[in-house]
Amino acid sequence: MIAFFAYKIYKFEKFLTFIIMKYKFFPALSLILLLLWQCTSNKNNLEKTSTITESMIVNIIDTLKTISSIPESLIEKGVKQASLLWDSSDGSPEEFKQFCIDHIARNEQAKQQLFDILSQNFEILNGYFNKIMVELMKPLHLTGRDILPIDELFGGYNPSAHVIDDFFANKIAFITILNFPSFTLKEKSELGKNWTRQEWAYARIGDIFTSRVPANLLQNFNQIVTKADTYISEYNIFMGNVQSNNQQYLFPKDMKLITHWGLRDELKSNYANKEQGLIKQQTIYQIMKHIIAQDIPKEVINNPNVQWNPFTNEVYSNNNKIQTTAEPNTRYQHMLNIFNAIRLIDKYNPQYPTYIQRKFESEMEIPQEEVERMFVEFVSSPQMKAIGELISKRLGRPLEPFDIWYDGFKPRSNISETTLSDKTRKLFPNTQAFQNHLPVILTKLGFEKQSAQEISSRITVDASRGAGHAWGSEMRGDNARLRTRINENGMDYKGYNIAMHEFGHNVEQTLSLYNVDYYMLRGVPNTAFTEALAFIFQKRDLFILDMKDENALREHFMALDNAWATYEIMGVSLVDMRVWKWLYQNPNATAEELKQQVINTAIDVWNEYYAPVFGKKDEPILAIYSHMIDAPLYLSAYPLGHIIEFQIEQHLKNKSFASEVQRIYTLGRLTPNIWMINAVGTPISTKPMLDAVTEALKVVK
Repeated sequence: MIAFFAYKIYKFEKFLTFIIMKYKFFPALSLILLLLWQCTSNKNNLEKTSTITESMIVNIIDTLKTISSIPESLIEKGVKQASLLWDSSDGSPEEFKQFCIDHIARNEQAKQQLFDILSQNFEILNGYFNKIMVELMKPLHLTGRDILPIDELFGGYNPSAHVIDDFFANKIAFITILNFPSFTLKEKSELGKNWTRQEWAYARIGDIFTSRVPANLLQNFNQIVTKADTYISEYNIFMGNVQSNNQQYLFPKDMKLITHWGLRDELKSNYANKEQGLIKQQTIYQIMKHIIAQDIPKEVINNPNVQWNPFTNEVYSNNNKIQTTAEPNTRYQHMLNIFNAIRLIDKYNPQYPTYIQRKFESEMEIPQEEVERMFVEFVSSPQMKAIGELISKRLGRPLEPFDIWYDGFKPRSNISETTLSDKTRKLFPNTQAFQNHLPVILTKLGFEKQSAQEISSRITVDASRGAGHAWGSEMRGDNARLRTRINENGMDYKGYNIAMHEFGHNVEQTLSLYNVDYYMLRGVPNTAFTEALAFIFQKRDLFILDMKDENALREHFMALDNAWATYEIMGVSLVDMRVWKWLYQNPNATAEELKQQVINTAIDVWNEYYAPVFGKKDEPILAIYSHMIDAPLYLSAYPLGHIIEFQIEQHLKNKSFASEVQRIYTLGRLTPNIWMINAVGTPISTKPMLDAVTEALKVVK
C-alpha cells in the first residue's frame, strides 16, 4: 500500500521512490505513494461529500477537548480532515461524532501506543504486498524464458488495490486521520525545523489516508504502467546488424542494446575510441532520431535476423532489401495511456488536482515552479558555454548534439571499453560473484567489516532483463533487490557501472529502513536523494576495480563532469515538465499529436538552452529518454540528484566516507531542505557546483 504503489507510478533508476526502479527506471526507492495520498488540510480546496455540518464539527471538537489532553490544534485538524472524507456510506453525522469520541486518543501515552500499532501493521502490509509484487514481476524483470501475455497480466495485478477502500470501510483510515492529521508542505517546512523525531513520524503517518481513490482505477493504472514498462524493457536494437553510413558493421555481432540507456552508454564509451568512435556515435544518434520520430522500422526492434542502415532507414534480410513498416507511434501511445489513467485519478485528489502538483508538491515536496526556475538558471549559466568550448577543444572538433553525453572528464574516458569489460567479466562471471563481492566493495569504501556484511546480506543480486534497477524492501527482514544486465560471458563494464549505481540505491534503501528510528520515517525526502547516493557509488566504480586516478586535477574534472551531466539531464527534465503541462491543456490529444508536441518541445528547449553552446539548431535528442514514456515526471529527480550529490561530495571531503554516509542516510524522510541542512549544513543549491566549475575552468585545459 502506502509506499508499495510507488514502483507502479514512477518505476525507478529510478524502483527509486517508493519502491522505485532506478537508473534505468525510477530509479530507486521506498517512500510512500503520494500519487494517491495527498495532504488535504485546506478544507476550502476539497469537495465535501459528507453531510456533517460546520456546527456539528464544532460540537465534536468541543466534546473531544473535554475528554482528551491531546493539543487542541491537533484535535481540530484531525476532526476536520476526517469529516471531509466521511460520507453517508460511512454513517450518519451522529455516528461520526460517536466514532470520534470512541477513537480519539485520550492522552499522549495512548496516542503513542496507537502509533506503534499502526506502524507495525503498516510495515507488515507494505512488506508483504511488496514481496508479492517482486515475485509476480520476476518474469518481466529478470532474464529467463520469453514473456507471455499471462505474465503481463500477473505483473499488472496490484494485490493492494483494495486496501484503501477496505481501510475506509473498516474505519482504520479514519482512526489514523483523526489522531494523526496531515500537514501541508508549508507547515512541514516551517514547523518541522523544531519537531522532534517522534513528531516527524506522526506527521508522516498523517500523509497516508487523505483521499479515496477507487480500487478499479488503481488496478487500471497498474496494468497500463506495467505494459509501458515491459515495452521499454523489451525494446532492444541488435547492434551487430546495424550499418554505418558507409555500410560497415562497426559493433560486435552479439551486442544488443536497450533504448535509451544501452544506446547512450555505448555512445559514451566510444569517446576513448580514436579510430571508429565518432562514426559509431553518429550511427547511434541516427538510431535515436528514428526512435524519437517513430519512423524506425518495426522489423528491426528486438530482431536479430535483419540488417539495418539507420542513415538510409533501409532494412535487409540476407542482403536483400525488404519492405518495412514504421512503428505506429507505440512509444507515445504508452505515454498517453498513462496520462489518461492518471486523469481518472485526478478528481480524487482535490487539493492537488493534477499529477504535476502531486509529483512536485506532494511527492518531491518542492514546488514545480521552483524546480523549473532552478533548472533554467543552471542551463542558462555562462559556465555551460565555457564547458562546451572546453569539450570541443578536447575533442578537436565542433560539438555534435550527442556530446551532451560527453564522458571525457571521467578517469575511465581514456580506458577502452574492452579493457574495462575484460576485467569486470573476469571478476563477475555471474550474479553470485557480484553478490559475494558486495562486502568487498563496502569495506573498500571504508565500512567496517561487520557493517559491510550486514548491509550486503540484506541485498539480493539478480540478472535484469532490462537495463537495471534497484527495488527496495518495505519491511525489515526482507531484502532489497539489485538488478543489472549480466551476459552469458559475464558482467561487462556497462553492467558493472549500472550495478554500482544500483548498489548505491540499495545501500540507501537498507540504511534508511533498518537504521532509522521510526518506520514511518524510513527512506529519504524524495528520489533525488537516493539518486545522489547512487551517483556517489557509481563514481567510485574504477576505485573498486583498483584502477585509481592519480590526476592532480581530479576534483576539477569531477566538477566539470558533474555539471555537464546535470546540464544534459536538466534539459530532458524541462522537456518532460513542459510536455505534461501541454497534456493537461490538451487532454484529448492523439498519439500522433503528442509525438509532434514532444519533438517540438525538445527542439524548443534545445534551441533555447543548448544551441548557443553546441552551435546547432533544431535537434530533437532531448526526447530520447525512456523515462518520459514509462516513468512520468521522474526525470527531475536526476538533476536534483546531481545537485545533492555534489553538495554531499563536498561535505565528504576529509571526512570518513562510510561514517558520514551512514549518518546522513539515516536522517529519514524529512522535507528536502531540512534534510539537507541536517546532512551537510546548507539547503539545496546549484551555487556550489557552479562555483566549482568556475574554478575548474581556470586550470583544466
